[in-house]
Amino acid sequence: MSMELADYQTSERSPLPVVIIGNGPSGICLSYLLSGYTPYVKEGAVHPNPLLQRKLESFSHIPITEQDLEYLSEGLEGRSNSPAALLFDTLLRPDTDFHGDVESVLRWTLEPERAIPHLVLGRGPPGGAWNAIEGSMITLSRGDWMGLPDLSFKDWMRMKRKNIRNDRSTAGDILNYYQFYVKNKRLQDNFVSGAVVNSVIKLNRSDEIAQEKDSLLESSEHKTNRSEDRNIFQVSGFIKNNSGIKQNFCIYSKNVILATGTYDSPLKLGIQGEDLPFVHHQISALEEAVKAKKVHQDSDPVLIVGAGLTAADAILLAHHYNIPVIHAFRRRVNDPALIFNQLPQVMYPEYHKVYQMMKEQSVFMGGPYEGYMSLPEHHAICFNDNKKCIFKDKHGQHKAFNVSMTLILIGSNPNLSFLPQNGKHLALDTEKPVSSKRNPIDIDPFTYECLQEKGLYAVGPLAGDYFVRFVQGGALAVSSSVLKSQKRPP
Repeated sequence: MSMELADYQTSERSPLPVVIIGNGPSGICLSYLLSGYTPYVKEGAVHPNPLLQRKLESFSHIPITEQDLEYLSEGLEGRSNSPAALLFDTLLRPDTDFHGDVESVLRWTLEPERAIPHLVLGRGPPGGAWNAIEGSMITLSRGDWMGLPDLSFKDWMRMKRKNIRNDRSTAGDILNYYQFYVKNKRLQDNFVSGAVVNSVIKLNRSDEIAQEKDSLLESSEHKTNRSEDRNIFQVSGFIKNNSGIKQNFCIYSKNVILATGTYDSPLKLGIQGEDLPFVHHQISALEEAVKAKKVHQDSDPVLIVGAGLTAADAILLAHHYNIPVIHAFRRRVNDPALIFNQLPQVMYPEYHKVYQMMKEQSVFMGGPYEGYMSLPEHHAICFNDNKKCIFKDKHGQHKAFNVSMTLILIGSNPNLSFLPQNGKHLALDTEKPVSSKRNPIDIDPFTYECLQEKGLYAVGPLAGDYFVRFVQGGALAVSSSVLKSQKRPP
């Protein structure tokens, strides 16, 4: 970030319109839409959905961000429960679920007068959690579903003279694409890297505003506007530079968008010994152990707990280096809820291979998957100092295994420690922690504004949108809401 700290410090009297916490795909897309890039329907474009096409034709001269998103999205169906996500996805990638080759019906025009000043705060460089993913990992989604508006991932790959493997790509390519996107769209001045937010507080300015009397003839319209000015947030934290020096910052903003994702706080089993040094909760620990040669083909097995795609990635990584693996998970192998039962074999051959390995339950040495043992319907009971793990199987019998290291990869929750109550008061169920899958933040589906806190928005996994192709709909909804609020008469 080239700006000095003083360049983006703001005061309560002159707050920024928008601060975005999180610089992954959601934050990048939001910055693009708030920087004056405006979506219109292309002249002569024909959308394959005839009902949507008629709606688009009726208001082709009006930017999508100024239209009624609820009206446009009515009747749309797809792989997301968010109507705004479905709308933006089908405008950007018409017919994509049927492998259609229909071009986007949107054209983008840079209109600086529509730009809204904003900052995007991220712990690392632009790209969010993609900075922490092993670069050689193959993405779950198709490469063209990872693209952002007005620069498709395929076009970027062609620029780099690269090919997309089986319609998918590596995490490294995705990260490079997002960082190129920020520079190509000239968004970098909006991004502050190395920024750690530790407090977001809504200020109560009602008493101060009530005391101000600009005129005895103040209109009711002005009174309404003053009421809206009470939505001021104080965003505090620190910035860590390359030398490790921390600088505190305090920014005031009328609107705060939560775009932090869910990868900050890995879920734990909550059992004895889980805090021992050989027990880890991130796949990066295995990557580091392999590089340092702390685990190898003659080591005790690596224990991997979990039955999701991150656990599968860890198994594939260990298998690549011939490192023995014990794989334990609570579900039955044929459980329909297992993600492997929902992935087409042709498109995801490596995950299908893991699924086949999981079915081989009895043989550890020898057999088609030598060096791998599957333990379905097993619950970890405890870990011991001597690197031994105790399990209980479905019959209640206890089993002990010696391991070299343990990876507990059972999902993660967002880290919202900078919010009061860790954000629980914003969730659908205010008695439980925020969880992207089980208890997301309660939002208006067409603005993504938190129903419990005016001026606070949530996008991406926090709002229940998991895939990059759908988080962009949240960015559309937020930018539309903010842009429309800016146009209200003063």
